[in-house]
Amino acid sequence: MTNLTILERVQADMTIAMKTKDAETLSTLRMLKAALFEAKTRKAKDELLGADEEIEVLQRYVKKRREAIEEFTRLGLPNRVPPEQKEIEVTQRYLPQSLSDDEILAHVREAITASGAAGPKDMGRVIGAVMAKVKGRADGSAVSRLVKQALGA
Repeated sequence: MTNLTILERVQADMTIAMKTKDAETLSTLRMLKAALFEAKTRKAKDELLGADEEIEVLQRYVKKRREAIEEFTRLGLPNRVPPEQKEIEVTQRYLPQSLSDDEILAHVREAITASGAAGPKDMGRVIGAVMAKVKGRADGSAVSRLVKQALGA
């Protein structure tokens, strides 16, 4: 069996969602498909998105949903939060399993040691090194928070 791309998995799951009449999931899958196609059109005509690029597209999508949840909460619109959470849940099915804070912290410590970082001024370098290592498996805000703690910023 060949490994399916995220786009291929989304398309297959769309068929299932249509057959089971799962409108919420189908709506999210259509949006994911559109986001993936949009990213693909920015590339050369015959090039496919790589796995890392597909993951980046989905991570941006999840980030937008989280920002919407924060905004709805801030505006006192709690009834708008559950649909956004459902979209995040559906999208996360296609993302690699996230690392725990402890696992991220291990990467942070390793990056600090490797880069010789000594304080807050070195945060950017450490964050860049960690993000390169954890590609798609850790949220940037979590990495930033843990690097800040580790460097005493």
